[in-house]
Amino acid sequence: MTGFATVTDLELAGGPVRLFAAGAEEREPVLLLHGAMLDTVELLWHRVLPALARTHRVYAIDLPKHGGSRPWQRTVDQELCELVVEQLLDHLGIERISLVGHSMGGGISLGFSLHHPERVARAVFSAPGGIGARRPAQLATWLALRTPGLLSASSRYLANSATMIRRSMVRGLAAGAATEGFDRIVELARAEVQAKARHREKALDDWQILAYGPFGMRLDFLPELGRLAVPSLWLRGSDDALVGDREVRQAAAAAPGGRLAVVAGAGHLLPLDRPGEFHRLIAEFLAEDQS
Repeated sequence: MTGFATVTDLELAGGPVRLFAAGAEEREPVLLLHGAMLDTVELLWHRVLPALARTHRVYAIDLPKHGGSRPWQRTVDQELCELVVEQLLDHLGIERISLVGHSMGGGISLGFSLHHPERVARAVFSAPGGIGARRPAQLATWLALRTPGLLSASSRYLANSATMIRRSMVRGLAAGAATEGFDRIVELARAEVQAKARHREKALDDWQILAYGPFGMRLDFLPELGRLAVPSLWLRGSDDALVGDREVRQAAAAAPGGRLAVVAGAGHLLPLDRPGEFHRLIAEFLAEDQS
């Protein structure tokens, strides 16, 4: 991302965190939080960050155990991720910031907005995790997540299978291999899975694993959304196979003043499937705070 963002390595919450920043410092600040597994700032936000930096001061971090935010010895759960965000704002001297979180980053943003509303100006939750009482195959997934060695072995296997990574990205993107910058996306995904294997990390994030209980989700913010005290925009791709339409609609309806936008033809990876539409929606929403 050199050429439009500065990169700084920080120590936050007891571990390394890589910070990207772009845009004029006097503009309204926004923090982007990416998703789980193979996500990094450079992979997920490479189209959105520079576009948003034309109107905002944009910050983005590689979450712990992603990208340049390694190594971490601690368990990276919801509480730790919220602490990282809090300490980042303190380090930057920012009292209030707008949050844009995708998937796991959406769940982190949601928890932070509920627990620290005084520090959040506006929030965008894109295909967020952390909503919904149950998931398909709940018990079977919980058992698989706790099978000794399975997730570590999966990480090592993927690190040695360029073909599998490419196939995974073809399946995960709405336009498959026709996605703009597809080869670079695959390259970044492969670099991330190799880093996971090098650092002996599991294929899934601690955050994902700990969210699951045997008969229901341990991390479910839906019942708390009636007290969400910040303006919120909820985004979902119409073809998202990971985050359900019902849950996102329930969340947007439960959040006071929440609004929903469904992006036609997009899957779970909204910022990659429809970067222009994604940027337009969040830029218009964030601009309301400046009018």
